[in-house]
Amino acid sequence: MTLDLECRNVFKHFGSFQAVEDISLEITAGSFFSILGPSGCGKTTLLRMLAGFSEPDQGEILIKGKKMAGIPPNKRPVNMVFQHLALFPMMNIGENIAYGLKRDKVPKLQRDKKVADVLERIGLPGIEKKSVNQLSGGQKQRVAIARCLVLEPDVLLLDEPLGALDLKLREQMKVELKKLQKAFGTTFIYITHDQSEAMVMSDQVAVMNHGRLEQVGSPQSLYYEPETSFVAGFVGNNNRVDGIVESIAGETAIIRSNAGQQFKTAFPKVELNSGDSVDLFIRPEAIRIRRDQNVTSENHINGRVENILFDGGNSQILVKDIDSSQQLSVSLPQTREFHDLVAGDAVSLSWDIRQNNIFLSNKKLSNKKRGP
Repeated sequence: MTLDLECRNVFKHFGSFQAVEDISLEITAGSFFSILGPSGCGKTTLLRMLAGFSEPDQGEILIKGKKMAGIPPNKRPVNMVFQHLALFPMMNIGENIAYGLKRDKVPKLQRDKKVADVLERIGLPGIEKKSVNQLSGGQKQRVAIARCLVLEPDVLLLDEPLGALDLKLREQMKVELKKLQKAFGTTFIYITHDQSEAMVMSDQVAVMNHGRLEQVGSPQSLYYEPETSFVAGFVGNNNRVDGIVESIAGETAIIRSNAGQQFKTAFPKVELNSGDSVDLFIRPEAIRIRRDQNVTSENHINGRVENILFDGGNSQILVKDIDSSQQLSVSLPQTREFHDLVAGDAVSLSWDIRQNNIFLSNKKLSNKKRGP
């Protein structure tokens, strides 16, 4: 396995504030790697250190096995796409893309050929003479990426480049970026707070929180096998139920929620004791909904529909337990079976004891979890 980039125990602080704390990463050559986290988690600070705009206070960054300490941005084999693209309005498209090549004193004939080749590869051939304001938002996005890729960097850094686009265009560009990365084979390191962008495009995702890595893995492993309560709550939609362990039998625990409900969950043989405070997470799509309230299953509640959040294929039903204040979100089956459901209707909810994740409060508890 060839690595394009490594971080070894990287720290960065600003005064008394620890922005990045003990980050270690290995990013495989030719991969699409995303760094995902909420605003203020340290992901942009980390990206700036990778680019060379800032130096770590401690630790090492290596690109292609070479230590980057003291190497300025223009001497590193990386390039960067910013959120606001920074295309030059006084230059046409060809001049924008050729800017870095001209700075590197590449002869004009060679520059022109490289520009034509990269425009062909991004699906915008023959637009060299157009001005920036003649392009759509998605076209500008591709031109900004082409301006970086024409320099043939080992690593392309992307700092929330879709943030300024409208929703429809953002959805289109997620697909386009993935296609471009595969076509060029360049390592993409993508910074985002949008979990959908990270999940759709990435081979691997690192989830950051308060300057530290919570988990690194494939989108599927983050979704189905979160290692911390934060990852379970941040990646995808989830229902969180707080409670305590009432009893344990083999690999099954009985959980009493703070709202008074009793649930059963499966987990491997790990250290878990009666009386432990736990967080239980159940995905909305793992919950079965029925109109019949005479359901017998190990995990079920009878409730009433509080609200229906229609969003096409992602519609949700909010159901409140009739015996407690607990409210659960359920993915609406796309069969139109419940198309006439309205607020106030009585329903029952149930889920398999393996279809949840359980964590000791503020501590990882590795759960037996089934993938897709």
